[in-house]
Amino acid sequence: MGKKAPLLIMLLILCHGVSMTMAMWVEEEDRSNGPSMQDKKLFLLQNSKRVVKTDAGEMRVLESRGGRILERRLHVGFITMEPSSLFVPQYLDSTLIIFVLTGEAKVGFMYENELEESELKKGDVYQIPAGSAFYLSNIGEGQKLHIICSIDPSESLGIGIFQSFYIGGGAPVSVFSGFEPRILESAFNVSGSELSKFFTRKHEGPIVHVGRSHASASSIWTKFLQLKEEEKLHHMKKMMQDQEEDDVEEEVKQKTSWSWRKLLESVFGGEIENMKKDKVAHKSPRSCNLYDRKPDFKNSYGWSVALDGSDYSPLKSSGVGIYHVNLKPGSMMTPHVNPRATEYGIVIRGSGRIQIVFPNGTNAMDTHIKQGDVFFVPRYFAFCQIASSNEPLDFFGFTTSAQKNKPQFLVGATSLMKSMMGPELAAAFGVSVDAMQNILNAQHEAVIVPALQAGQ
Repeated sequence: MGKKAPLLIMLLILCHGVSMTMAMWVEEEDRSNGPSMQDKKLFLLQNSKRVVKTDAGEMRVLESRGGRILERRLHVGFITMEPSSLFVPQYLDSTLIIFVLTGEAKVGFMYENELEESELKKGDVYQIPAGSAFYLSNIGEGQKLHIICSIDPSESLGIGIFQSFYIGGGAPVSVFSGFEPRILESAFNVSGSELSKFFTRKHEGPIVHVGRSHASASSIWTKFLQLKEEEKLHHMKKMMQDQEEDDVEEEVKQKTSWSWRKLLESVFGGEIENMKKDKVAHKSPRSCNLYDRKPDFKNSYGWSVALDGSDYSPLKSSGVGIYHVNLKPGSMMTPHVNPRATEYGIVIRGSGRIQIVFPNGTNAMDTHIKQGDVFFVPRYFAFCQIASSNEPLDFFGFTTSAQKNKPQFLVGATSLMKSMMGPELAAAFGVSVDAMQNILNAQHEAVIVPALQAGQ
């Protein structure tokens, strides 16, 4: 058998290796009145929850189901923000990997006691670790911001899908609100009347309008965002120098600036001291753009591109990979398996079908998918996606491994079966070697191929 023996063993594993796990999982689901073997939407995420909703935007999350078949869960979130809006400073009990689908954003988050800011554009990928304070603003001129994010619940407290801890605001309630006034006065070293200006304000929710164009815009966050990074440096230095002025008008400015300084110093750690320096060291990993890369595969029928930990180092700590596939109308990504990870996919444009097969060879799901649908494919399960005849199927997604995924394509010019071609494979199918070769040599395309349409 030579070199073909390991490949034959792999094929047998793919066909039978998780059958017992699948049977246990289905039995477990049946006992809990969950999806059965006949549920043709078994691998679609449909439990959608709106976790944030304001006039300035919303966040909706599709919760990943548990079960023995999934080695790791990832929730999928959708953030929509109106022009000139801000997702107020907070920290989460879960790590986010954000992907800018449309629009432009500015993200600021704490990295090693420094406030790091990055401007993001369409296709950018950025990691926000669990426990790191951050904010997100829509800086696109007159356009909505649409973000897709993975939410890793492995570090979560188990309170809901994830738990936000808001730093500023009256609504939502800030984490500071639970402390006694005297404790906060001591911690900030300011009077209670000064603190009340920040912690009794009425905000319109976690996503707020900012800027002069909105009458309801929160002035505290508007002032914060109006400062560019260089201006923040100059402004913070000036605030400290202005403390000694005696003029009444200057004294008002001092109190405001001083309160701002104290608030930001408390929220953002050592950032104020760092800004005293002429140069601020930026050590945090920057964003990575998915579309700056050449496709990993491309032919006349579509293309695919992926990011892993070797391309963008923060993915290593998250253990998450990213991919994007575009299938032209009437094309198909041939049956394949992911040997290293579960795959979560979000249809961002067009429509088509997805078929997933159980290890015992029966059909697990064969369903129509359209823009906004989210599917998942358990590790090792064979599946394929087919674009509609009249429009493309464009889907983006996350995998549960930061290593190169290396999907195994079962059929096609560069497939697993083509590599295994020989008497052993022919014997497994009960045909002659010549018959096997004729079948495998008939397909000259690889990975993405034209699909037969109904009636053909």
